[in-house]
Amino acid sequence: MREALRRVGVAFAGYPRRAVLDGCPHCRGQVSVADHDLFSLALSLGGTVGTDADLKSLLPLLLERLVTGDELDADTVLGKLTLAGGWQTWPAGERDALRGYLDTVWRSILSRYPARCGGLRDASSFLIAARPLHEGVGRYLRIWDATPGAAPDRHLADLVIDWVGGSGIPDDAVAWARRPAVRDRLYAAVVRDLDAPWSGRLAQAYDFLAAL
Repeated sequence: MREALRRVGVAFAGYPRRAVLDGCPHCRGQVSVADHDLFSLALSLGGTVGTDADLKSLLPLLLERLVTGDELDADTVLGKLTLAGGWQTWPAGERDALRGYLDTVWRSILSRYPARCGGLRDASSFLIAARPLHEGVGRYLRIWDATPGAAPDRHLADLVIDWVGGSGIPDDAVAWARRPAVRDRLYAAVVRDLDAPWSGRLAQAYDFLAAL
């Protein structure tokens, strides 16, 4: 994670941070960065506050605090990547750094349970927040397919239960979860962790898929 954040910092180092940002002249006026907490600034940055350059200058800080603290909202922070023409149109170095960051965050989430990744609580919240950044979340699902172990399996159970509970899981993630291979993976996890405290949740998710 440290290397991914370093690369983001290098990629956006050419955008100097300003102490005072221009706000909407009709509703905000000038905004002092020091006078605002990062959460409130993130809500308006790139919209009613700041230019595209200001947004990019603060992205390294926002992306770092998203995974190291709990004051920022994933939908808000990752949503900033859809501004300024959308990150897929940004220079190659910026795109590569952001892609590396997103992949690293995703792998970090899957690697442990609970995720312990700042404002990104679990796999479901990451996929929901990342969905507007891509045509689909297949990139992350392929990584999940290739990541065995108890932690990713427990996240998988949560994803299925979140979907059944109506949590807004992306459609392609739902289609992926409904595949026989995922159902079989959950069954194997139930057998493997039969005596574990979390076996009941694995079994619940498997039962949901088996009933489809």
